[in-house]
Amino acid sequence: MEMIRKILSREFLLCFFTQFIFTLATFSLIPTLPIYLLRRGAPESEIGLLIGCYAIASLITRPFVGKELLYKPEKYFMIFGGLLFALASISYIFAKSFWPFLLVRVLHGVGYALFTTASFTLITNISPEGHRGQSLGFFILAFTISTAVAPPLGMFIINHFDFIYLFLTCFALSLCSLFITTKLSKRTVAPFKDSSYSDGFFLSRSAIRSSILGFFPFFIWGALTTFFPIYAVNNGVSNPGFFFTIVAIILIFGRLFGGRILDLYSREKIIMPSIFPYIISMIILSFSKTLPMFILVAIIYGIGPAFLIPALMVYAVERGGHPGPIMGTFNAMNDLGISLGPVIMGIIIQATNFKIMFLCLALTGFINLVYFYLFIKKR
Repeated sequence: MEMIRKILSREFLLCFFTQFIFTLATFSLIPTLPIYLLRRGAPESEIGLLIGCYAIASLITRPFVGKELLYKPEKYFMIFGGLLFALASISYIFAKSFWPFLLVRVLHGVGYALFTTASFTLITNISPEGHRGQSLGFFILAFTISTAVAPPLGMFIINHFDFIYLFLTCFALSLCSLFITTKLSKRTVAPFKDSSYSDGFFLSRSAIRSSILGFFPFFIWGALTTFFPIYAVNNGVSNPGFFFTIVAIILIFGRLFGGRILDLYSREKIIMPSIFPYIISMIILSFSKTLPMFILVAIIYGIGPAFLIPALMVYAVERGGHPGPIMGTFNAMNDLGISLGPVIMGIIIQATNFKIMFLCLALTGFINLVYFYLFIKKR
């Protein structure tokens, strides 16, 4: 209990709640924007591009933010990111055609990259030594709880009101998050000298392996969040957001009751078993057409990221280096996965069908397993 009290400091709690509200606005758009674009008559390939460009913008931004965090306080980037995010949220109302919508998505992605790269770096820096796994596991609950609440909330708003009310809600949430961010203390950044960061190299070399391992599950997640809502609606499910709620509940229980495991066992012993739920869930999803089967898939799927993502983040940090570039590199690879997932799977859906796409996602999980075995475990 004493260690938990040390983890849950004032700065941690403020960062947790501002991240929760910020992510609430983000995740409200996960099941709703694909439906919004579909109702406007956009084909699957265009939907994949417009959803995926958000993460591409975030991907490009993160390494630069990570390097700047060597010299500047995290709070500044969180405030600037929150402002951009709020501006993008209200701009959705006016983006009626492809190119304006694309620009808004890019702006949204840049704001998200600024905010989350800085928030993860802040939590890493203030975590008690030897308990970063548990601390990051607790912090990621801000994303997890948002995953439980936001998608059904977003679907409720568009089913009972209109998309304009959804965008106004996201704008209001962004402002609330921005207000809490201003209450964070102004941390002094200690000088950090390392030639790998000062010579213009924006990525953390020590984080490359774990970042590649993170690419594949986020590739699956990006495709799943883009196309599962459409697949579920086509099979008679009125609120696909409940799928993400079940995933979030599993994540919450996994991190609350299993968080200490992240600091008790080697990262390799946690990473490998955590990849299997991705493969199994996508195989089952390819044959699923009913709500009970979707719930079963959500339960199995949720077990994977509950342990895999915090384990990979701590593994990256423990390889050495400053948390800023490490988090920038790790999250940039995640964004690459999230962006490529919808784009590539959108092309596959148009050429084949949803069943083949979900099986391709299972294959993606298997490739990750092979990569881990050959390049991490055997070495």
